[in-house]
Amino acid sequence: MTKIGVIIGSTRPGRNGEAVAKWVYENAKKRDDAEFELVDIADYNLPLLDEPYPAAMAQYTKEHTKKWAAKIAEFDGYIFVTPEYNHSTSGALKNAIDYLASEWNNKACGFVSYGSASGVRAVETLRLIAGELQMADVRAQVMFNLFTDFEDMSVFKPNDRSEGSLNELLNQLIPWSNALKTLRK
Repeated sequence: MTKIGVIIGSTRPGRNGEAVAKWVYENAKKRDDAEFELVDIADYNLPLLDEPYPAAMAQYTKEHTKKWAAKIAEFDGYIFVTPEYNHSTSGALKNAIDYLASEWNNKACGFVSYGSASGVRAVETLRLIAGELQMADVRAQVMFNLFTDFEDMSVFKPNDRSEGSLNELLNQLIPWSNALKTLRK
């Protein structure tokens, strides 16, 4: 079965990302064409990149890196749930991505974003990073605005159309994840 990781891309106290990622996970697991798992980068306590060798060499020396690499390697595709901070993704998500290389290669990814501008600029940044890591990013994207999809910018209240947007993302992500399996064998 195709396995998709739903990655919570923020470690900020009081973050909105956890509620958004749980909404993604709960809606995604209604499907029977893939398995889904929530992955919270906060659980891995990754310091600023502290590996002495480039990630492309896969010569990890730190236990936190080995644990993170093993988890990410389990998946065929990813949904990155990202906030937008200063026209980009969170530093914590960028750092977590930078720790690894081959674990991301030849896999598909999609994006769910949130922020005052619905997180679209964060996703633009992540699409560039995905390309460098040989991930195939799907076109469909789910976007949430802090002013219209959250009460007081903190209580997540997605609109009724959001589930349809997520299904469109998954309808692209799952076939791409399956197709790319052949490149990894």
